[in-house]
Amino acid sequence: MSTTPFSDVRVRFAPSPTGPMHIGGARTALFNWLFARHNGGKFILRIEDTDQKRFDPNALDQITGALRWLGLDWDEGPEVGGPYGPYVQSERLDLYHQWANWLLEHDKAYKCFCTPERLEQVNKEKEARKEPPGYDRHCRYLSRDEVAQNEAEGKSYIVRFKMPLEGETTVYDLIRGDVTFDNSTLQDLVLLKSDGYPTYHLANVVDDHLMHITHILRANEWLSSAPLHYQLYQAFGWPMPAIAHLPVLLNPNGKGKLSKRSTGFTEGGQKVLVLVKEFQEAGYLPEAVVNFLTNVGWSFGDEREVFTVEESIERFDITKVQAANSAFPMEKLDWLNGVYIREKLSPEELAARLKPVLERHGLTVDDDLLRHVVPLVQIRLKSPEDIVELAGFFFRDDFTPAPPQELIQKKMDAAQTRAALERTYEKLAAMDEFEHDRMDAELRPLAEELGLSAGQLFGALRVAITAQAVATPLFETMMILGKETTLARIKQAIDSLNILVNEA
Repeated sequence: MSTTPFSDVRVRFAPSPTGPMHIGGARTALFNWLFARHNGGKFILRIEDTDQKRFDPNALDQITGALRWLGLDWDEGPEVGGPYGPYVQSERLDLYHQWANWLLEHDKAYKCFCTPERLEQVNKEKEARKEPPGYDRHCRYLSRDEVAQNEAEGKSYIVRFKMPLEGETTVYDLIRGDVTFDNSTLQDLVLLKSDGYPTYHLANVVDDHLMHITHILRANEWLSSAPLHYQLYQAFGWPMPAIAHLPVLLNPNGKGKLSKRSTGFTEGGQKVLVLVKEFQEAGYLPEAVVNFLTNVGWSFGDEREVFTVEESIERFDITKVQAANSAFPMEKLDWLNGVYIREKLSPEELAARLKPVLERHGLTVDDDLLRHVVPLVQIRLKSPEDIVELAGFFFRDDFTPAPPQELIQKKMDAAQTRAALERTYEKLAAMDEFEHDRMDAELRPLAEELGLSAGQLFGALRVAITAQAVATPLFETMMILGKETTLARIKQAIDSLNILVNEA
């Protein structure tokens, strides 16, 4: 069992800058952040850019931007500094060479001169013998003279770690308990590549030790590397941080890991997003996303689905994280997003969230107008993006009337619709006070008088003044548009219906 106390906690989130942040990476960062904040510890951001072939120069800004959007501040790392920097691995290469050489000098690692062609042939031969793939340790047994000869010939090499060949390696996982591995099944992992860059295995062990990391919280897919890292710590004579392997996020249908290939739709037409920027662009609130991610693989308790970050920090317990991989229920996020919009944001806060959405869609936003519109839409929105379809007509510079056919409601014809709008125009024009109760008192009896349902009359009127069948509440919409604009749009609708009536 781990003997590392949950005090002076230092955890790290160490993404690889190969592209935009995956939502699974965001969940890993969140659980590290919650663990640090719960224990009064430090959350460190470290950039593991040792995979130069897949390096994306724009990725660092995308990573830090995603963390900031989610509200996950880091205590040490890029942009904020700290006592154990630099926090970008490509700036720490001398350290990795120093410790790789230490392992070589102490006979705990060896230089491997095998070419890619030889390694491929070895695997083909193993496959023919129905053996697991992997390196055959050929260079582990080279004599000093053979090593010297290869070096004299200028052959390139990588550095491999000498794993124990017999026995077992047992590591204690805070979530899973003791996990045991048969050493005979483990590979001599690569520590330094031929380009001089370290692999993840060497770099993260060296950095975690030198940065005094106390706990490593990472995805379950890294569990197979735990015995390799344990043996590296043993070789260096360093204490290994406590480890916990978090459940991997699965597609909403529970089949397969949530990956970039999941973007789009899965079985049943369920829309799937996988990049943090996709959630931003789709109009999800960061508060809702954080609440949602916290509850995927960990439970707040009390059967509560909605809780604040402060409440989750207070309760977060890494030992209560489930071991099984977790499906990613997008429908629950949609529900949560609606809850936050309807119940957690003030009208002023919601207006601030809606304004950039409207402007991104090319609409002109008057702040005073938006303040009047927000109470009409707040209870109806599941996403800030919904504002464009529901109430975008308020903010368009030019009003384009709906085609006359769309004005005609079920069981009505063009002439009947025109007559209903003409009578409505007369009633509204005669009003001194253009307000909700007066409209309701005049127009509901009018519908009955015309032999229509209120839905038929109000449906035609809604399309006339908004050019859409679904919009904000009718009377409140007319009040915001004002009497002059409302009457002008009804007149346009009547004129368009005249054409249909005359053609009939």
